[in-house]
Amino acid sequence: MTDGNTEQERISLVVLDMAGTTVADGGLVEEAFAAAAGQLGVVPGSAEHAQHLAYVRATMGESKISVFRHLFGDEERARRANTAFEEAYGELVDGGRIAPVPGARETIEALQEAGRTVVLTTGFARVTQDAILDALGWRDLVALTLCPADTGGRGRPYPDMVLAALLRTGAADSVRHVAVAGDTSYDMLSGRRAGASVVAGVLTGAHDEDALRGAGATHVLGSVAGLPALLDGARTGGASRPGRPS
Repeated sequence: MTDGNTEQERISLVVLDMAGTTVADGGLVEEAFAAAAGQLGVVPGSAEHAQHLAYVRATMGESKISVFRHLFGDEERARRANTAFEEAYGELVDGGRIAPVPGARETIEALQEAGRTVVLTTGFARVTQDAILDALGWRDLVALTLCPADTGGRGRPYPDMVLAALLRTGAADSVRHVAVAGDTSYDMLSGRRAGASVVAGVLTGAHDEDALRGAGATHVLGSVAGLPALLDGARTGGASRPGRPS
């Protein structure tokens, strides 16, 4: 069996989630969802609204259009909800409601200085992803950013964005040389299904340690700031037992 530290030292591509992992949005997803649901007649405070919100929380990290397809059934309503969500979220971003997770930019720069390629991924639409990048001044921070539409429309928990990052950058010789980090169980599932040897959950976003490990996290870190040390083979408090594959 391959030694875990050896695999970590050989990581040449790091695929990072945005909201909740590298970007702190302070619950804007739920605010934007409430605005979108209201436009489709879901009354705030109603049982239907509570059920929808619970599903949104449980599926944080998934492609937003997929979430709305599940909630609203037909494609036309799902697309209306998705458009309303993206518009509401964009307005919140433009209003200065997001910031980097502490140490996130420094982490990305440290990974790149160590010779690793970094790709940022999201479950949002491209227009929203670009708005976030512009608001943070991150447009030129990494070599590649990906959203579900860039990889055929399937977002997490499918492995598509991780595999596309590998194919488009050519930064790794094998999926075993890829690390994935995110704050949701869907991030973990995506990384495990792609075959990444390091799938690190972070505790700065939507899901707790049990959920992250249950979805296959190989490591759980307090924040993405702990990732460079992990990949350099240093001991970290969260780098304990492996998660379960899915």
